[in-house]
Formats: sequence, structure tokens, C-alpha cells
Amino acid sequence: MLEFPTWRKIWLWGLTLVACLAALPSLFSTAGVGWPDSLPDPEINLGLDLAGGSHILLEARADQVAAQRLENMEESVRSLMRDAEPRIRIGDVATTGGQMSFMLDNPADLDRARELLLPIVNGNGLTREWDLQVVDGQRMVLSPTDDGIEQAVSDAMDSATEVVRKRIDALGTREPTIIRQGDTRIVVQVPGLQDPDQLKELLGQTAKLEFKLVDASALPTDVAAGIAPPGSQIYNYSETSDFAGQTVAVRRLGGIRGDSLTNAQAGVDQQTNEPVVNIQFDQQGGAKFAKLSTENVGKSFAIILDGEVISSPYFREPILGGSAQISGGFTPESANNLAISLRSGALPVDLTVIEERTVGPDLGADSIRKGLLAMMIGSVAVVVLMIGSYGRFGVYATIALVFNVLMILGIMAGLNTTLTLPGIAGFVLTIGAAVDANVLINERIREERKRGRRVVTAIETGYKEASRAIYDANVTNFIAGVLLFLFGSGPVRGFAVVLVIGLFTSVFTAVTLTRMWVAGWLRKARPSDLSL
Repeated sequence: MLEFPTWRKIWLWGLTLVACLAALPSLFSTAGVGWPDSLPDPEINLGLDLAGGSHILLEARADQVAAQRLENMEESVRSLMRDAEPRIRIGDVATTGGQMSFMLDNPADLDRARELLLPIVNGNGLTREWDLQVVDGQRMVLSPTDDGIEQAVSDAMDSATEVVRKRIDALGTREPTIIRQGDTRIVVQVPGLQDPDQLKELLGQTAKLEFKLVDASALPTDVAAGIAPPGSQIYNYSETSDFAGQTVAVRRLGGIRGDSLTNAQAGVDQQTNEPVVNIQFDQQGGAKFAKLSTENVGKSFAIILDGEVISSPYFREPILGGSAQISGGFTPESANNLAISLRSGALPVDLTVIEERTVGPDLGADSIRKGLLAMMIGSVAVVVLMIGSYGRFGVYATIALVFNVLMILGIMAGLNTTLTLPGIAGFVLTIGAAVDANVLINERIREERKRGRRVVTAIETGYKEASRAIYDANVTNFIAGVLLFLFGSGPVRGFAVVLVIGLFTSVFTAVTLTRMWVAGWLRKARPSDLSL
């Protein structure tokens, strides 16, 4: 057990030195040192509590979810009645007071219409989403249930949280904190981002993209007065549009939504040299876009983003292939933000920033300073205690402790993980675990010597028996650390990362490295007794 062939010693020393060298950029200034952009940052990323950053609180509009459900239900009802065999003809659809109602042209179609509506009324079977009533024998009324609205808001917030996470990840930030707070709020904390304006611009955009036909039959005077023809609605042009301040009437139904996008990239128009966003639809969306453009060549369509028209070009020819270009007075930054938002998907509900603040690094610097001071005082006390108690073996434990610290830092830098204030606590905890491991080993060796075993046998038995207990203890800690990482967020995950890395390095340095050193000393010195 104390045999260490040359190849194994080379491998252990190589692994140790590589991990320790990776820690140097985080300990010493690397200003002026060239570092390839293709490689990850060699320094450890500091969390919001240590490096400062941006904190914003977003709030969703629950009433918007209800309105969107009503609109989706209207489209579903029209589609079901139109596709029925034979077709079920209905009159105008009314959506007032949070309810939707429509009249069947033929009362004899009542049972067939009810049969078609039951699946979407009952939802997933766990929550009844809509109440269906029949009034006067041929008018059907759909009313959303409270449970259905509550479930819809919860689902929308889950989706919004995931979209927010995708958008922030696209900025290249690491270890952001994104958690739901209550029913309609999301807390976002981004370490290292001192200017929250970009974050607000990115998250404040719903990125709900729609393509709708312009209603050419609408009279300009009515449109200017905000009066839309039946089946159409009025939209304002965005402030960045060439038609800012004007309005346009578009057909309410029959357009294409941006939820079928597969990609969006910022680019430059080859003719005008203006920033644009190039988008790509999936197969189904591309087919719809091709059909819409083919059937309406020569007609104008509106590109609507978050309820504002950013441009209204003409279909000059069928647009096949599922790709299109969005222009609308973008800057390079706004085009890139829009591309990120479209790639991440539209927010299912508008999010409003209700609180924002920039966290300075002063608190973190003070925490780091006090943490380092505590670590230094504690380390000196541990070193004195270990060397005083175990002599040579205490020296080995001290050197192993230094390597343990450097390896943790090096591995964290290599994995681009983030060090948070709880992470420092995890750091100290793993150092304590490494010291405990050496105490267990040395005490076990001391017991074996008291039992009269020879030096080599005592050391071999001590390492073997103590290692078993060390492995068992660290397995349970490892499971706890993994669970914290999987189910935690932000600083909690930072603690878990340091804890898990520290468990591996502490076992490696306290058990494997010290055993290699002790084995080398035994072969060289061949002692007849131990001073433990």
C-alpha cells in the first residue's frame, strides 16, 4: 500500500502542479500578461456579494396572462369550428368581461360544437381551465376558472424565469441569481455588471414578434382617429420607425407569431448598411410564412414587436426558405439585444422593473479581507498545533494543506466557477476537513504503534483504516453538495461548488499526497521509531 512506482509519482506531482499553477492568475495580478481571447478567463469569477453587480426585481402583469388566454381561446374556437366536418358556422365572437361567447348559426350543431370544445375546456385533466355554458339554446359562453388562471400565471412565470435565464446567459455572465419571488416577481442578480441599463433593456423587452397583414380597406381618417374596421385593430408605429407618431390598421387574426423562430442573428443590410436582425423560422413557421407571402404579393404587412409596428414593408415576391429580415432603425446594440431576445423566446408576460440597485464591491472587499485574516490566523494556529502534535507528519499535513488551497483555486479558475461569500465559508470548511483527515490518519498510526506494531505496519494500517472512515464521511458530504448545487441558486450553488471541489482536493492532498511523501521518507530513512 505504501508502494509508489515512478509513473504514479510523476502523475500525482504533475496533476498537483498543474492545478496549483492554474491558481496563480487569481492570486497575483496578470496585468500586461497576454492571454488568448479564445481561452477562458484565467482568474476566478467573483460573485455579486464579493465583486458587486446589478440587482433588479421584475414584476409580471397577471391580467395580461388572462387576456392572452382569451385571445388564444378565440383562435382555437375559430380553428375548431372551421376545420370541423361538416364545418360549423358561427357568428361574431365577443370577448368582453373576461368571457368569450359566440352564436351558432345552426342550433343543430350544438352537440358537435360542445364535443369539440371539451378537450380545451378541461385542460390537462388536473385543473378545469374553463367553464362552458349554453345560453338560449345556441349561444356558447366560455368563462375562465380561477384555478385555470392561477395555473396559467404560474406556468407563465416559470417560462418567463427560463427566458430571463437564457437572455442573461447570452450576455456571457456567470453564476447569475434568477429566482421567483412570490407569485408574480422574479429577482435577478448579475455579478460584475455595474451598469444595469443593458440588463433592463434586455429583460424589459417581451420580444413578442408578430407578422400581420395591413388592412388596406381601412380609411386613413378612421385609422388616424383610432377607429379600426371589423376584424382589424390599430397599432402605433415605434419611436425608432420612420413613421413614428402614426398608426396603422392590421388584421387581428391570420398572421404569424415569432414562437416558430429557430434562430435570430444581428447583421447589416448589404444595400443600406443599416443594422438588421436576420431570422429563421422552423419548417412549420416557414411554410406559413411562404403561404402568407405567396397569397399576398404586392400587399403590405406589419412587423410588430411588443405591440408596436417597427416597419411595414411589402411582399414584393413570395418569401420561401423560411428566412426573413427585420429592419427598423436599429443601432448595433439594440439589434444585438433584439436578436438575443428572439433567440431566447418571447416572454409569455410583460415584466416591469420595480426595483433596481447596483451593489458595490466595497462590502465584498471587506468580507474578503476579513475572511483572509480569519483564514491566516486559523491556518497559523492549525500549523502550530499539527507540527507540535505530530512532528514530521504535521509538516507533511501543513504542506498538503497549502497544496489543497492552491488546487481548489486552480480548479475553480479552470472550470470558470464563481467564488461567493458563502463559497469562502465552503473554502474554510474544506480546509477543516483536510486537517481532520490528517488528524484521523496520525492518531490511527499512533494507536497502532501503541499496540506494538512495527513502524511500516503501523503507518500502512493507519492510512488504510483511517482512509476508509475519511471516504465514508466525504461521500455523504459530496451527496449533500451535489443536492445543494442542483436545487440551490446563486450563492448557495457557489457554496456547493467550493464544497464539492474541496472534498476531492482535501482527500487527494491529505491522503494520497501525504502517503506518497511518507512512503518516500520510509524508504530513505528506514526509521526504527516514530515521534507521534
